[in-house]
Amino acid sequence: YGAPGMPGMPPQGMHMGMPMPGHYHPMGAFPGNMAAPPISDPMWGYFTAIAGQDGEIDAEELQTCLTQTGISGTYTPFSLETCRIMIAMLDRDMTGKMGFNEFKELFAALNGWKQNFIMFDQDKSGTVEPHEMFKAITSLGYTLSPHALNCIITRYSKNGRIFFDDYVACCVKLRALTENFRRRDALQQGTVTFQYDDFIMCTMTI
Repeated sequence: YGAPGMPGMPPQGMHMGMPMPGHYHPMGAFPGNMAAPPISDPMWGYFTAIAGQDGEIDAEELQTCLTQTGISGTYTPFSLETCRIMIAMLDRDMTGKMGFNEFKELFAALNGWKQNFIMFDQDKSGTVEPHEMFKAITSLGYTLSPHALNCIITRYSKNGRIFFDDYVACCVKLRALTENFRRRDALQQGTVTFQYDDFIMCTMTI
């Protein structure tokens, strides 16, 4: 997508069928229906145990669901705020909720991000240092300036370290904002003109 060095865009040479961990191609809008998938799908059990009659879950229900799946492993479970932005990332119909297909898409992304985090959390402390976060973001395929990366690290670090929950929150926002940008970059030149209202909607809803 675009030329090498374009901020926020994965580099050229990335195969379409082999996305980087945590960076997935848009899947299109998903309805919140509850059409039953194969019985062998374990995600279906976790989801239906929490979802209401509308077949969707809100941020609090997502937090419960993700905790039950054990996706956080030995790391601290996801905060409610992180769950809110997870929903916002995939909330293409702006309902504030998530259907089953969106949940599965999120779970796949979380697994990719988790593996990426583990790779850089070499001391098993549950945190990564700023220079490791720099490498982690770059390894996901994002091409950002050192200044942009420093701003991100400052935003998500606590006492000089980045915890798993904050790392995931960062990955969610990077993916969501990059996809919002791409949808408006019709010529794929890395430049977009925003109306003020559109800019606010793109940034304040994530």
